Amino acid sequence: MVLDCVVVGGGPAGLNASLVLGRAKKKIILFDDNKPRNAVTQESHGFITRDNIKPAEFKRIALENLKEYPNITIKNQRVFDIKTENNHFVILTSDGLTYQSRKVILATGLKDILPSIKGIHDYYGTSLFSCPFCDGWELKDRPLVFISEDERALHMIKMISNWSKDVVVCTNGKKVFSNEQRHLLAKKDIEVIDEEIEYFQGEGGNLRSIVLKSGREVERAGGFVTTGLQQASPLAQILGCSMNSMGGIETDKAGRTNIAGVYACGDNSIIAPAQLIIAAAEGSKAAMAVVGDLVNEDF
Repeated sequence: MVLDCVVVGGGPAGLNASLVLGRAKKKIILFDDNKPRNAVTQESHGFITRDNIKPAEFKRIALENLKEYPNITIKNQRVFDIKTENNHFVILTSDGLTYQSRKVILATGLKDILPSIKGIHDYYGTSLFSCPFCDGWELKDRPLVFISEDERALHMIKMISNWSKDVVVCTNGKKVFSNEQRHLLAKKDIEVIDEEIEYFQGEGGNLRSIVLKSGREVERAGGFVTTGLQQASPLAQILGCSMNSMGGIETDKAGRTNIAGVYACGDNSIIAPAQLIIAAAEGSKAAMAVVGDLVNEDF
């Protein structure tokens, strides 16, 4: 049997894509190896009717929704290869089985790469975050740190200043600001610390202070960090999808990649900010494009 579509990735983009495809009467399989980018996230925000929801609860509700559609199959398997054969895609999974599908949606997401600082993983997702739109409210009006080692620093500190006026910037030994940018930050009473960070202090994931290489201790109650990003799956490269300048999968506005029959949605095309509601909307758009393309082919 040849499926109408295979969706790879069970985050909000893949879940919503599956829902739209299921409601369009398409025979699909959603493959999910359950290794989400937001595994460290305590609560998700900014999705109306789902504000403050725990990611595991969001997913539980979503899977219950999908089970209402008998044409949707959910398999907790990792897809490790996709080949083209006779105008179809052949999907190979970790359990040794293969499947054939007319279309493929990649909703495989990204991985966050944190700066190499001792103990940072103990605080990330609890009191250190990457997105102020996601977690700024919870840290509002507190003394914060912003840790950044790259050129995105100025844009991000401007955003963070919306939620707190007491922010210190740590570049962990990197030179990321021009003299003009430093002057601008000084006018806003934002201190820039170029010294390397030795370690963090706190309890239960709640930041209390940052200890610098010199021994100086900077008291802070939380903050934000610029993370590196990389594709969570090599499938886009295996299929030959073009990548954009940020390392995301290049698509048109509907999620079509340069490979006919392959679509991408969610964080893997470097959608920012990385919020549930945005990723889910991208999944919906890609699924509608799949349905439209299938209908046109069959009409």
